[in-house]
Amino acid sequence: MQFRPLHQSKLMVSKKRILFIANEMSPYLELTEFSEIVNKLAIKANDTGYEVRCIMPRFGTINERRHRLHEVVRLSGINISIENDDYPLQIKVASLPNARLQVYFLDNEDMFKRKFVFQDENEKWYDDNGIRSIFFCKGALETVKKFGWPPDIIHCSGWMTGLIPLFLKTAYKKEPVFSNSKVLFTLGQNTFTEKLGDDFIKLSMINVGIKEKDLDPYKNIDNTAVFNGAATYADAISFGDGEVEKTLIDQFSKVKGKKVIPYNQDSDLTEYLQLYGDLANK
Repeated sequence: MQFRPLHQSKLMVSKKRILFIANEMSPYLELTEFSEIVNKLAIKANDTGYEVRCIMPRFGTINERRHRLHEVVRLSGINISIENDDYPLQIKVASLPNARLQVYFLDNEDMFKRKFVFQDENEKWYDDNGIRSIFFCKGALETVKKFGWPPDIIHCSGWMTGLIPLFLKTAYKKEPVFSNSKVLFTLGQNTFTEKLGDDFIKLSMINVGIKEKDLDPYKNIDNTAVFNGAATYADAISFGDGEVEKTLIDQFSKVKGKKVIPYNQDSDLTEYLQLYGDLANK
């Protein structure tokens, strides 16, 4: 029998964990400039000594062969319930190029097996994008439960992750795996003008523990509303783009009790690492 040295064992116990949940991440999907920032932050955090994992949707535009995705069989068997419908969740994984960390891709034939991301070949907004967002947010949290991997920090970016801060503060607040998790949400530029559907609020009430009034910040059911709701429930906020909606800048640039990282196009991202440390040690 082999024993680890005591100092190594202590290091492993004290290692903080960061989970990145994102719409997009370079090199898999690059819709906005923040996709590259997510990549850099994950690598920087990993190199700094954090234990890092990433979760994103497995959109049909992501080439599985090129990026060497493969199914994680041990995580199979999860069904995501939205109102009266159950959607099987398939989980795939790849290693981020040039980094020793894993990216998990959430897949479902109805939700993501399409030739385009949010609009069809005629640039028409998919009517079910709201449900796709709910599926992804709930699926990401259920995946972490299946991992049994308690994150100290959850960094969410992209409008599709906008319900996660709400879910963590309501439906999932008693889940042991999230008992010490702090959420950072990055506000980006608005990327759509359409509405998420009249049933978005109702369908977002996924579990006992979410009330309709909890969804008031999301009530306009558009891109700004999703960002507004996410920033309202997040423990900390960052501005990831120079073109964030002005109403969001006015409301969230200074929020009592929340750390805020302003947008800085010349940033070397050290302020994010500092914030991760502050949140992890709260």
